[in-house]
Amino acid sequence: MRLLLLIFIFIFALLQYHLWFGKNGLQDNSEFSKDVELATASNEELQKRNQIMFSEIDNLKTGIEAIEERARNELGLIKEGETFFRIVPKGEN
Repeated sequence: MRLLLLIFIFIFALLQYHLWFGKNGLQDNSEFSKDVELATASNEELQKRNQIMFSEIDNLKTGIEAIEERARNELGLIKEGETFFRIVPKGEN
């Protein structure tokens, strides 16, 4: 009877070791949970960025104002009949 009790205690201790420290144990679970949280946060940022890009693409496809704004700001274009003034702050040459 005493030997059977020792065998059960040994098996229980072995199972506890595997639960806490073994492969796919609680330590691995907590590490994977942290990795999932980081990946989720990264995905949320990327989804926001993608949504902004999709709305900008849609605006460029449908709205002429967005095209004009880009042409003015990025390419320095002006409309026919407009006068362009560039104001340079003091101290810059």
